[in-house]
Amino acid sequence: MDALMVAHKPPQISSNFFLSKLKRIYNVKKAGYSGTLDPFARGCLIVGFGNHTRLFSFIQKNPKVYEATLWLGVKSLSLDMENIVSIREVKKIEKQKIEDILASLKGKISYTPPRYSAKKINGKRSYELARSGIMLEPSVSIMEIFEIELLCYNHPYLSFRASVSEGSYIRSIGEIIAKELGVDGALSSLERISEGDIVAKAGETSFIDPLKVLKYPIISDLSLQVRENLWLGRKFLLENQKDGIYIANFEDFFSIIQIKEDGSVQYLLNRINKNVDFIKKT
Repeated sequence: MDALMVAHKPPQISSNFFLSKLKRIYNVKKAGYSGTLDPFARGCLIVGFGNHTRLFSFIQKNPKVYEATLWLGVKSLSLDMENIVSIREVKKIEKQKIEDILASLKGKISYTPPRYSAKKINGKRSYELARSGIMLEPSVSIMEIFEIELLCYNHPYLSFRASVSEGSYIRSIGEIIAKELGVDGALSSLERISEGDIVAKAGETSFIDPLKVLKYPIISDLSLQVRENLWLGRKFLLENQKDGIYIANFEDFFSIIQIKEDGSVQYLLNRINKNVDFIKKT
């Protein structure tokens, strides 16, 4: 039951609830996902079954691409549609002003994550504190916006597409845009389009070949002795190979290893089952 997949989470359900549905559909007991999506958000969710959850930290997930709609004039404690305090009519804004503000956000920026977020404050999730009425602000963080563009402006709604670093909060980008425009604002829609090279299509789930998303050189022409060493987790030397991180690939499993200058092998992630038969059956 080891497999890696990309799924498109629908809106209005939590990432955990969606994962529980996938576990039932594919009849697996152990599963996890990389990069939580807010309940109101939809889009790309990387899911691992069994030992493939161990691959998450080795997958290149930058940049993350999102499309969002910001509703101008809305004040929300969570910066989305879930905790609205007030809705006010605001004057229409020149499109060029909006585009100028978006352009000014490119690069590394400091921001305060939403109170309703998974950031920890004194060991507790910020959203847990907020839901219990304790409104503490998370520490200031840094995110990088690689690209951002205005997709549409139909007052009081403006839609934008942003390519950002891992760990960024799009709700906070919406808050910054609204403040620069001199109004309140909250996201009425949010979709994660992709994480790195992994893209999710609406309403679909598909299995991923791990070797296509792990960005390390693959070594396939290895001896039976090397295979046995890796299978048993022995210490050994791998000569005639430049130092660096590699994937040692075999028919039924692969390992992520680091070869030192002296040829010694360090295990980064050993013996990951390919489980080709399981993927074919599903």
